[in-house]
Amino acid sequence: MIQIIQQREKCIGCNACVEVAPYRWRMSKKDGKCTLVGAKDKKGYYVLNTFDEEWKDNVLAANICPVKIIKVMQL
Repeated sequence: MIQIIQQREKCIGCNACVEVAPYRWRMSKKDGKCTLVGAKDKKGYYVLNTFDEEWKDNVLAANICPVKIIKVMQL
C-alpha cells in the first residue's frame, strides 16, 4: 500500500498531476485547483491510501508539482 498526501490549499492549478495520473487527479471547476480523487480531508491535508500499482505515476506527479504539495510514501 501507498499513501498520497496533498496540501490542496497551496495548489496553483498547473494541471501537471492530472497529466501524469488522470485516474487519481482532477481539476476542480469550482476553484481551479487539483483534487486528489478519493481522498479524505484531514485538517487541510488530503490523504488517500491506495495500491502499490499507483506508485510510479504519483511519485512523478509529486516530483513535477511546481509547489511541492504532493507527498507519496510506502505504508
